[in-house]
Amino acid sequence: MAPMQCLLFADILNFLRFYSRLPIGDHAQAPLDFGRMALALPIAGALIGATGAAGLIVAGKCHLPAFACAVIGVTVLVLATGALHEDGLADVADGFGGGATRESKLAIMRDSRIGTYGVLALCFSVLLRVAALASILERSATLAALTLVFAGALSRVAGLAPMMWFSPTRPDGLGATVVAPSREIWARAWFAAAAFGVAPWFAGVGVSQMAIAIIAAFAVAALAARIAKHQIGGYTGDVLGAAQQLVEIVILATLSAV
Repeated sequence: MAPMQCLLFADILNFLRFYSRLPIGDHAQAPLDFGRMALALPIAGALIGATGAAGLIVAGKCHLPAFACAVIGVTVLVLATGALHEDGLADVADGFGGGATRESKLAIMRDSRIGTYGVLALCFSVLLRVAALASILERSATLAALTLVFAGALSRVAGLAPMMWFSPTRPDGLGATVVAPSREIWARAWFAAAAFGVAPWFAGVGVSQMAIAIIAAFAVAALAARIAKHQIGGYTGDVLGAAQQLVEIVILATLSAV
């Protein structure tokens, strides 16, 4: 294997170790290098999405109804990631919803306990993803599976939007432990992730609908970044997780529209 291919393979494995609970060898988690994320992160995200797609397909082979298959697909995704992004969404919802000041919001977000806003955010997130996925599945099992792969790739690239435009709020938080990629690298990662949209397109999604999904993903990621800036003056690791969840939801919702 060529040196560049070896480096790409190592980066993919490193992203998988960070973003998932998949059994990726016994190696320790190396520091994330977002400067080399252009191809590695979208591929890692697509592989994570493929775990949900596999659960969806297996459930379909058992002749379960579309809604049950969608629940299983989302459940497998959550298990594969260890609810990493869902935890971020819940913490952000609790902090932004329950805190009165920047300091109180950050304190709530750091609290391991979950509150009313967090519970509601998780309920809405799961329900929206399951409902959208079930709707896609009723049209085509192949399309539903490929949509999860596409959403897995694009949502993890788009979810870094707060990191691209603003500074970390905490000097000791997860968001401050990694260096943001350059705008050029992020743009290349966007193109690489968007390329996975070819798969749903082959399965029947129109070009205009794919374009709307990609534009909507960018818009939602930008909105999440702006809200975080207004609420806490920047971003945290939780904000990045919440942004990924919101983008994944909007991708599934957009591609579920008939």
